[in-house]
Amino acid sequence: MSTPNQTTDVAMNTTSVLQQAQRARQSARKLAALSRSDKDRALFAIAAALRDESTFISEANAIDVANAQKSGLSAPMIDRLTMGAKVIQSTATAVEYVASLEDPVGKRSAMSIRPNGLQVCKQRVPLGVIGMVYESRPNVTVDAAVLCLKSGNAVLLRGGKEAIATNLAIGEVLSRALSSTAVPADAIQIVSAHSRDSIQELISLSGLIDLVIPRGGEGLIRFVTDNAKVPVIQHYKGVCHLFLDRDCDLEMAKALVINGKVQRPGVCNALECLLVDAEAASRLLPNIGQVLHELGVEIRGCPVTLQQIPHAKAASDNDWGYEFLAKIIAIRVVSDIEQALAHVQTYGSGHSESICTNSYANAQRWLNEADASCVLVNASTRFNDGGELGLGAEIGISTSKLHAYGPMGLESLTTEKWIVMGSGQVRQ
Repeated sequence: MSTPNQTTDVAMNTTSVLQQAQRARQSARKLAALSRSDKDRALFAIAAALRDESTFISEANAIDVANAQKSGLSAPMIDRLTMGAKVIQSTATAVEYVASLEDPVGKRSAMSIRPNGLQVCKQRVPLGVIGMVYESRPNVTVDAAVLCLKSGNAVLLRGGKEAIATNLAIGEVLSRALSSTAVPADAIQIVSAHSRDSIQELISLSGLIDLVIPRGGEGLIRFVTDNAKVPVIQHYKGVCHLFLDRDCDLEMAKALVINGKVQRPGVCNALECLLVDAEAASRLLPNIGQVLHELGVEIRGCPVTLQQIPHAKAASDNDWGYEFLAKIIAIRVVSDIEQALAHVQTYGSGHSESICTNSYANAQRWLNEADASCVLVNASTRFNDGGELGLGAEIGISTSKLHAYGPMGLESLTTEKWIVMGSGQVRQ
């Protein structure tokens, strides 16, 4: 095993993205044919290797974190970048959980028989080769690798330069773990080239790359979407709302606000905007505002909010629909659920929308009318997460509606082909 510094130096000796994609395409056919047991053995080998090489990965990560701090990277980005022993352990556990999940590949729909006797159904198959373009979070390297492996897809992983040492170290650990398994060596590859040109090349490889999944800031995702020549899963930002209905419970509302905004303010499912029914504003806002203030959250509110929370700042038009990714929250008092839904329609990003209510009718209306990949009743927006929703590790959260919507697990990394079985039928 090389040292983290030696691993980083390997980045200077890069293979072209085109060559990597060609090797990935060749390995994809072999990977797609592997049995579940073959793939699961590889996943358990990866989990064991992550634990065994925790120190090696942590040392590489410390290099990235130190460089990020020197370059002035924001606190939320450094939080996403950090991968110590605890994160590595939880990542390894998540890999084992993915191994326990049902393999979607080969799953068939109910067979139907046509009038001419043909038997037809659909069968799930891998997409082929996935390109991942992401920033900061090196645990995405593992999550994406294992989800693609389990779903039978080869993957090219192009992380951000801020995590280069960590990603290369993880890549080395994964490669060693897979060396004694049936998984082709080129099924999981780290793209070590870190210029913008390497992204441009990756997303232009029509015929070699079947799908690109970008994860990161809005600028990165828009660049990929605007320049790609292959299909792209989009997730521009997470502008998540919580609406406090007029009859909601104060303690529940307070817990949902605190969890959504404070637990991890720098993630895409964090709460960014609180909507409060006007009839409940005087009952809810003073208490919630005081707790947020004590927790160091900056409040930017509408005129009615300012009356209820004296230390709040006046919100600007730009604060509605903005992803703060920090301890900042926008609060707006609305007349009723109708205006709350209208606000979400205008300013939401299709990510997560939650309501706190004791009204069954309003809960059902929220579920039916709020346009988002995950709609919640009396639950924190932080639950829009693949692991929390039972998917195991997620490869991303799609806020576009084709072909996936919401957290993407194993099934979202497959498609369906038609299976037709006959007995000599010819078309008339």
